[in-house]
Amino acid sequence: MEEFYSGFAHRARDLAEKADPFTRRRLLELAKRYDAKRKPGGSARPLPPPQTSPPSTLFSASGEA
Repeated sequence: MEEFYSGFAHRARDLAEKADPFTRRRLLELAKRYDAKRKPGGSARPLPPPQTSPPSTLFSASGEA
C-alpha cells in the first residue's frame, strides 16, 4: 500500500511542476496527504470494520412486535 500512495504523491508533484499557481498548490497539498497516508502513524483513517448481516433471530417469522 505504501508504493500505491508513494506513486500518487510522486505523480501529483510531477503535475504540479507544470501547473498554474492555484493548481500547483492544490496538487502539492494532495501529495502531502498521500505521503501522510503511506507513513506509519500517518493521518490515514483506519478501514471500517467489515459489514456483517444481523443475526437471523432478529427476524422471526412469528409476527410478534
